[in-house]
Amino acid sequence: MKKFNLTEWALKHKQFMYFIVVVVAIGGIFSYQNLGRMEYPDFTIRQMVVSVAWPGATAKQVEEQVTDKIEKKLQDTPGLDYLESCSEPGQSVIYVYLEDTVADESIRSTWFEVRNMVNDIKGTLPSGVVGPFFNDRFDDVFGNVYAITGDGYSYEQMRVKAEDFRQELLQNVPDVKKVELIGVQSEKIYVEVESNKLSQLHLDPTIISSTLQAQNSMAPAGKISTTSDDLHLRVTGMFDNIEEIKNLPIRANGNTFRLGDIATVKRGYEDPETKMYFNGQEAIGISISMEKGGNVLTLGRNLENAKDEFEKEIPAGLEIHQVANQPEVVKDSINEFIETLVLAVLIVLAVCFISLGWRPGIIVAFSIPLVICGVFVCMKISGIALQQILWEH
Repeated sequence: MKKFNLTEWALKHKQFMYFIVVVVAIGGIFSYQNLGRMEYPDFTIRQMVVSVAWPGATAKQVEEQVTDKIEKKLQDTPGLDYLESCSEPGQSVIYVYLEDTVADESIRSTWFEVRNMVNDIKGTLPSGVVGPFFNDRFDDVFGNVYAITGDGYSYEQMRVKAEDFRQELLQNVPDVKKVELIGVQSEKIYVEVESNKLSQLHLDPTIISSTLQAQNSMAPAGKISTTSDDLHLRVTGMFDNIEEIKNLPIRANGNTFRLGDIATVKRGYEDPETKMYFNGQEAIGISISMEKGGNVLTLGRNLENAKDEFEKEIPAGLEIHQVANQPEVVKDSINEFIETLVLAVLIVLAVCFISLGWRPGIIVAFSIPLVICGVFVCMKISGIALQQILWEH
């Protein structure tokens, strides 16, 4: 029986081979244009951090009354590999690791189950425990970072514009997965009383805090039901501005004081500060992560267009600056890879022409680009992104 000869068969079916060559070439070019591009390849982290705070407790108390309870409950986690914990004075941190055999699409549901299990025993934890808190978002890479600065604008005004830009990116820019603000601080009202005034007036500081809490509390006052509607009653008295806090009467030892007369009431930000600075100026940072399988080069162009459009709407004096530009880094890496690939192909062709002659050299010159196109097609079909090849290289 005559053995099958691939070369003979190809020569007898030239039209079909020409068709295959054209399809592979076109498919390779199309696949290269649509391969995923970002600085690092997508990867799945099978780890979650569960943290609980118990202010004032010793490390032994935290371990016995918090950490052990949570660990025993988490031992029933599906696909659990192992647990690690760290009990410190006032804090417990538990690391949950899943086995490598757990499918990627099942990880999010597993973390949801972990949350449910810990919340089920939350009522059994000691009084004064704060939390638990969960963190399973380790795989978000924020490759594009912007900073909003404003000469003559308050920190809150910059934050409002940064929030507007955030909503614009989430709603109108494709492939944007998450947008987070950096350096945002919560506003607070500070009431400062000098210790010598407290001693002179024989005033307990707790009286001031309890009076503020009682005045600023929200309590139901009932409702009036009629045949057509229900009228809800609300007690007014919550503070609307800082002047109302200053005018709050404080009664102690038979005397009544205006809070603003015995204390300094001012608006400020949380302490310690977590502000972001760009070139020495206070700024609000905007960090952007990309959806899985996206093209960071396309995302970079879309973000630049969105930035230009947003700059037309913001007031004069506010500026948006680029802090981190991942698309530019990826573009340089890809260009370097292509230059290296072309140089390698040219060297191989030169060696083939010198050693084999012109006719065999032409065949090799034709086959090498075709093989490369075939590799790009296989990468596209298997879902391998171009950055994975670059990263491993």
